[in-house]
Amino acid sequence: MEYHYAVSGEDFSLAGNASSEMKKTLKRLGLPPEIIKKTAVAMYEAEMNMVVHAGGGDAHISIENNCITIIMRDTGPGIADIDLAMQDGYSTAPEKVQQLGFGAGMGLPNMKRNSDELVIDSTPGEGTTVTMKIRIPEAQE
Repeated sequence: MEYHYAVSGEDFSLAGNASSEMKKTLKRLGLPPEIIKKTAVAMYEAEMNMVVHAGGGDAHISIENNCITIIMRDTGPGIADIDLAMQDGYSTAPEKVQQLGFGAGMGLPNMKRNSDELVIDSTPGEGTTVTMKIRIPEAQE
């Protein structure tokens, strides 16, 4: 199964729509609550980074072989130092965004905490692709 969502940039009224829709889809599919939560949190954090930093982008989600794969792509400014950006509390969000309660520097760390695999491919000036995998445990009988 595959799902695609467009993420609008700098429009906080639409921020979180893609992750919210995916959460509803996972509930309809009957996935375990902990998998739904991990997926929703990881995807929301990536989506918010796209809204705040990149002017939007797109989300591609596939569910197969007991794994949810989330690929978030943008053509924003990229991440100059991924190791630094992975540190709790590190943020490059503009002050106006922080005044709205976003940009606390927990996005990338929360993506890592809520995914089983996280790969960030970023080129300054070209954009970022974040790939997250969340394994779905096989049902216990």
